[in-house]
Amino acid sequence: MVTKIAVIGVGGWGKNHARVLKELGCLSAICDLDPARAREIANKHGLQPYSSVDEMLSEHQLDGCLVCTPTKTHATVAKKLMEHGVNTFVEKPMSFSSKECEEMMAVAVRKKVILTSGYVERFNPAVSDARKLIEGGLYGDPMMIEFHRENRMPLHIKDVGVIYDTSVHDIDAAMFLFGSRPNVVFARAGKRFHSFEDFATIMLGFEGQKVAIIASNWLTPKKVRTFSAVCTDGIITGDFLTQEIRIDNAEATIMPRKQFQEPLTLELRNFIESIEGKGKVVVTAADATNVTRVAEAAILSSNTGSPVYLDLK
Repeated sequence: MVTKIAVIGVGGWGKNHARVLKELGCLSAICDLDPARAREIANKHGLQPYSSVDEMLSEHQLDGCLVCTPTKTHATVAKKLMEHGVNTFVEKPMSFSSKECEEMMAVAVRKKVILTSGYVERFNPAVSDARKLIEGGLYGDPMMIEFHRENRMPLHIKDVGVIYDTSVHDIDAAMFLFGSRPNVVFARAGKRFHSFEDFATIMLGFEGQKVAIIASNWLTPKKVRTFSAVCTDGIITGDFLTQEIRIDNAEATIMPRKQFQEPLTLELRNFIESIEGKGKVVVTAADATNVTRVAEAAILSSNTGSPVYLDLK
């Protein structure tokens, strides 16, 4: 049987989800509050458009659904889907409220459905390869990871600032690469051209004196997506865009060559395989909730000028 998945919200990133699901043979329905936009994307893929989630659910028996609507609507839409027994993938951030994240997790447990979130950089070969290198221990213990994520402000982002839209990718990647959760957050952020913050620097403190520094902005004209993991016996540098990794140690500089892979395809394939019982989601709902907790702490720290201490589960 073909796994049937719908996409709700095909404005910004959602249309890319629709494209990949079509390529994977699983796209079943398109829904968007804007009828013209729903019709445009649905027609492109030979599907019937919907502007009502309720109408779509009444006419389709779905195995899964992607929620790519504005962040403030994530919890409402996701809970409705899960109450109908639909496995649900919510674009990042799962919510900008950790309380809403907890409510969503409770529904997922009660209805026994999958709930995951779109932290696509987990599936970027540069990140997954760096994680394997760190776990292998050949270059010693990772002590400091620095992230840079910069480019002009995306025009379609209206309801959140750079921390919830951009920094969250690297908050998640930092926890993934360290294999642990931070216990303290300190941040400074500001705004020049946006109604929310459009530049931020976040410092995450982990046990064992480990630290992640996350610099994000919507100010610079050149698109930059890089990270550098300083280990006790080498430095692992990665580029999210080219997927290249460079390893510098005392003896040599190594640049492994690998075939480019689209992270979004790997991410959605993981969701499909999880629905089909062939694996588990890489990004758990608890992972996504912890990212939101850290983002909340970063905004609080920036507003108060003080570090925020966390006890993440």
